[in-house]
Amino acid sequence: MDAQLPDVEAGKRFYGELFGWTFEDRSETPGGSVWARREGEPVAALARKTDGRLPTVWTVYFATPDAEALADRIWAAGGQVVTAPTPVAELGTTALVTDPEGAVFGLWEPGSHPGFGKRHEPGTFVWAELYARDVEVANMFYGELFHDALFGPDARPDFGRAAVSDVFPAEMPPHFLVHFGVEDCEAVLGTVGRLGGRIQAPPFETSYGKVALVTDNQGASFAVLERLNRLKKTD
Repeated sequence: MDAQLPDVEAGKRFYGELFGWTFEDRSETPGGSVWARREGEPVAALARKTDGRLPTVWTVYFATPDAEALADRIWAAGGQVVTAPTPVAELGTTALVTDPEGAVFGLWEPGSHPGFGKRHEPGTFVWAELYARDVEVANMFYGELFHDALFGPDARPDFGRAAVSDVFPAEMPPHFLVHFGVEDCEAVLGTVGRLGGRIQAPPFETSYGKVALVTDNQGASFAVLERLNRLKKTD
C-alpha cells in the first residue's frame, strides 16, 4: 500500500512518530517514493502527488502473478483500468484499477519486491475494508476476481466489505480503507490529534476488532484497528 501526499517529509514525521516507522528513499520509484519500514521490514510507501488535483489517499495493492491478465479480467467484469500495467524498475509491475462502482485499488505483480515484509502486527497493515454502495455487486465482482484468496482451502482473508452508509454519509463514494494495527485504539487517537490529524469516526466494534477512522495531517484517511483477542491468537 502507498499514500499519495502533497508533502512526503510531513508524512514521514507523522507516520514515523505514530507507528514507529523509519524511511528509505527509493529513487527508482515514481515521484521519488520512500519506503516505510518497521523493524527493518517494508510495510508501506509514501509518494509525492504529481498533480494537485489528485486526492490525498492511501491505496491498497493486490498481488497477482500477471497484472496485465488481471487488468483484462477487471475490464471484462465491469471495472475500469485507470493506469495500464507499468514496470517499476526491477521491483515489479503496477496498475491502478477500479471496481464497477468506482472504488480504486492497485495491482502489484512482484519482481524483486514481493510486498509487505511485516503485516498483522501493530504499526503495520492488518485489514482492508471496502465500503460499497451495493454489497451484492461487490460480492460478485471480488468473489470472482479473488475467489481462491477469499474462499480457497488455505484462505485467510484480510479484506472485507460493508455498505458505505454503515459508517459514512450516503453521498460518500465507494472506496477502500486501509487499517493499521494498534495495541490500544482509543489511546492512539490522542497521538493522531497531537500530530495534526483528525478523528472521522470514534472507536466502534466490528467482527474483526475495535476500529476508529482518522485522517493524517494532510487529509489522507485510514483506520486504526485493535484486534480482538480471539483474532490476535490466530494471526
